Amino acid sequence: MSDAAKDRKATGKAARSPRKKTTGYSANVPFQRVSATKVRRIADHVRRKPYVEAIALLDVLPHKGARMLRKLIQSAAANALAQNKNLDEQMLYVKELLVDVGPTMKRMWARGRGRADQLLKRSCHISVVVDEIGAKEVGHGSEG
Repeated sequence: MSDAAKDRKATGKAARSPRKKTTGYSANVPFQRVSATKVRRIADHVRRKPYVEAIALLDVLPHKGARMLRKLIQSAAANALAQNKNLDEQMLYVKELLVDVGPTMKRMWARGRGRADQLLKRSCHISVVVDEIGAKEVGHGSEG
C-alpha cells in the first residue's frame, strides 16, 4: 500500500489534487442565488470561445444564468484591458469558467394536512479567467 493510500485511510478523506494556478485575467462572484446545474448548462456553451463570440451568445440566451455569466465575463475582460493596455477585445478568449456549488439555504414549505417539506434554495460560486489568444501557458515543473 502506498503512503498516499495509507494517509487517505488514516484520515478518512480522499486526497484531492490542488487546482492548477492558471495565468490570465480573472473575475469571480461568490454566493449567487441560482443553482449551479442551471449555470453550468450555459457555461458549457461559452467555455473556450473567443470573448466577442461568448458575449454575443450570452446576449441572446433568455436564462438568468446567461445574464450573470455575461456580466462576469465582461468584468474579467475589463480587468484584462485595464492591466494590459496593448490588449483588444478581439484578442481575448474565455480560458476557464468554473461553476462551483455554494451553500444551500433550507426553508420550510407548508403542505397539506399540517405536513411540511423542505425547500432548498441553492447557490453557486462562479469564477472566470480570460486570456490572450495564442498566449503561452507557463509550466511549473512536473505537475500531475
